[in-house]
Amino acid sequence: MRYQISGKQIDIGEALQTHVKTELDSAVQKYAERPTDAQVVFSKSGHEYVCETTVHLSTGLTASAKAHANEIYAAFDGCSEKMEKQLRRYKRRLKDHYKERAQPVELLGASSYILAAETDTDMEEPESLQPMIIAEMQTKIATLSVGEAVMQMELSGAPVLVFKKENKDGVNVVYRRDDGNIGWIDPS
Repeated sequence: MRYQISGKQIDIGEALQTHVKTELDSAVQKYAERPTDAQVVFSKSGHEYVCETTVHLSTGLTASAKAHANEIYAAFDGCSEKMEKQLRRYKRRLKDHYKERAQPVELLGASSYILAAETDTDMEEPESLQPMIIAEMQTKIATLSVGEAVMQMELSGAPVLVFKKENKDGVNVVYRRDDGNIGWIDPS
């Protein structure tokens, strides 16, 4: 597995990098057969250290976790525990509900935009009705079953996931509803 361990405006020493590689490798190897790469980013928020970890699996799914603590090692350990819990649930669902995929997840290219949020000072009449685009990125839309899409959404911690349903044209959306349930939009 490839590792990318970095810090945002903090120095990451060799001892921490070695700790991250051994601990994350043991946690991921238990539950994921073929992880491809992992990204671990450390940052500081006030007096706390923040650790954000993303692991890409060969099935095309991505698991991510984030933790805060007063010490950098404790932040990583908390993040590692969350990652292990997510991967344990992922593996349990695969065993219980799904057969192994014969082929990897198919990905389609798409554009993703982040629009500026309105604040209280923006209550005046806008000059134009076009929203201000803050970021424009390329993203991939995976071809998944509905169950796999829900699993991917939960693993990534995202509130919504756009995907292409297997053996169908068009895109589908799964999202977390305010009541805690999962919604599914299937434009048939």
